[in-house]
Amino acid sequence: MSAGGGIFTTENKVLPGAYINFISKSKALGVIGERGILAMPWYGDFGKTGEIIEIDAESFQTDCLKILGHNYSDNQMLPLREAFKGAKTVKLFRMGGGKKATAVIGSLTATALHEGVRGNDLKIAVSQDPDSDGFIINTYLDGYVKDTQSASSAEGLLDNDFISFSGTGKLSPSAGVSLTGGENGVSSGEDYSEFLNALESEDFTTVIYPGNDNVTKSLFAQFTKRLRLDEGYKVTCVLKDFEGDFEGVINLASSCKPYSGFDENALIYWTGGMTAGAQVNESLTNKVYDGELEVMTNIKKSELKDALSEGKFIFYGDKNSVRVLKDINSLTSFSSDKNRDFSNNQIIRILDAIANDTAKIFNDYYLGKCQNNSVGRDIFKTELVSYHQKLMAIGAIEDFVPENITVLQGNEKGDVIVNEYIVPVGAMEILYMSCIVG
Repeated sequence: MSAGGGIFTTENKVLPGAYINFISKSKALGVIGERGILAMPWYGDFGKTGEIIEIDAESFQTDCLKILGHNYSDNQMLPLREAFKGAKTVKLFRMGGGKKATAVIGSLTATALHEGVRGNDLKIAVSQDPDSDGFIINTYLDGYVKDTQSASSAEGLLDNDFISFSGTGKLSPSAGVSLTGGENGVSSGEDYSEFLNALESEDFTTVIYPGNDNVTKSLFAQFTKRLRLDEGYKVTCVLKDFEGDFEGVINLASSCKPYSGFDENALIYWTGGMTAGAQVNESLTNKVYDGELEVMTNIKKSELKDALSEGKFIFYGDKNSVRVLKDINSLTSFSSDKNRDFSNNQIIRILDAIANDTAKIFNDYYLGKCQNNSVGRDIFKTELVSYHQKLMAIGAIEDFVPENITVLQGNEKGDVIVNEYIVPVGAMEILYMSCIVG
């Protein structure tokens, strides 16, 4: 992020940065930025606390056990399996903390690397090494060996992916001692504030909160609004049953049957992952749900219409599949500045891409580096034209010509004013057909 950015009413900004407004018409350097990063709180029983944990789709399948204490297929990993249906990267922040499990064998103390009850599934065994006067130390998880070391004293042991060792003196043999005392912590409002504070310095596309607490929902919604409006960082937020009335907040109104320890809100993980991963030329309208949950779709047709008018993101049943009814956000208060198009998530993705990518082009290559004269502004315009032509080439916008962009001198020597006219493209949603029969 840059020091400044967001929207403007008058040309009165002090902090350097890109200030960009989108206004409805009345009725790269210019490269298209990568999408697909989902951020979410994590309620697991193992893993780092107090910092962002970044996992991509590949490491989730190969390194999940050592990062989060469970295999890819374990029930506890359902949220990530759902999220990775659409997301390319997930950034987690573990909630609650807790206590670490420990075990003592003579002079050796074994402590779970992370807090949580998963540490209680760890076990340490110390046996005589037949090839030396030392010992073999095995670390077990769920009865399987995860680490083997040789040492004669406690000081000679190295921490592994699950346990840290401490102590002094010669080791003592033991057939096996389980770690005990590991506890999960309880999530608090402070945890969520720490998560959002940590997230503010991260790149991400979409953030979700899967809980029911309305105060926390408001915290996430206000965080999203501030980043979009004040910081110029165009991100989105998915919340369950929250009337945000804002283009950056998606109100997921559909539920699923509780499954494997997860409540009816678990559908938010798939929705968040798909929202993060959807490209600027892609709509989620009519997207087939391909996750593991049983989505509740017993909604009347009249209720579907009401849900859309209320800005609700919902699913419907179509024969043997479940689909997204319409890719919309929670905006319902339309105006001349923000008409109904601004409730369409595909349109918002296009506008967000233009805002984020234009700000990146300006901040990385022009801010403090290019003279604000006619030559410099022409170079900047050429860059923007090239970027918009890429958008048109993938069908995100249409009818673009270079004359749609003007780059002008602002009130101050360092100010640059960009005005542009764009026509975003939306996916086909409604067919009106007239058939004349002779």
